[in-house]
Amino acid sequence: MLFSFDFVILNKNLHVKKLLFAVCISASVFSFAQDYSVPAASPRQKVEQQFSMSKISVDYGRPGVKGRKIFGELVPYGQVWRAGANSSTKITFGQSVNFGGKVVPAGTYGLFIVPTETEWKVILNKDFQQWGAYTYDAKQDVVDVTVPVNKLADKQEWFEITLNPTGENTGNLVIKWDMAQAEVALKPSSPDAVTKIADKLKEIKKIESDAAKTKG
Repeated sequence: MLFSFDFVILNKNLHVKKLLFAVCISASVFSFAQDYSVPAASPRQKVEQQFSMSKISVDYGRPGVKGRKIFGELVPYGQVWRAGANSSTKITFGQSVNFGGKVVPAGTYGLFIVPTETEWKVILNKDFQQWGAYTYDAKQDVVDVTVPVNKLADKQEWFEITLNPTGENTGNLVIKWDMAQAEVALKPSSPDAVTKIADKLKEIKKIESDAAKTKG
């Protein structure tokens, strides 16, 4: 009877050890899963650039060419496209801007494109929380500008949006994928007001700097 009792205890101890081992493994796997994830087919990226008195940021998905014919097939001509992958591309302006010749108030917008072979219509829409362009509503458009498409010398494998400064208060929104590239010019909606504010800020900084030197 004693042997039988000892065997039961031993069995229980082994069971507890196995259970503890399983818990430890599960905890390790959970911790590993928090640090790593399966690579996304179209990685999300956020770009941000100082612009004039504030900044501009763009949040978008980056699909790859992956041997496919892009414009005119995967992305049909003459139809609204989400300008990326997955949820719609979001662009945020920290101040009112001149977007390709049209004034846009500060805020966040959905960015969409209607491509053709020679030019793209770039659209800013009030609805920036939709998936793709499936619920796109033209009535929500804020502005649209049409810009020429340039052919790249080298293929751009992954869809890319960049914000390139061209001056102290100007820049370009550059969109490129496969062999195509388009740009939208950006500048403050009220350049004179921005210049006056910048001059005042420079005066304040100089006063602060002089005051610091005096204390020193």
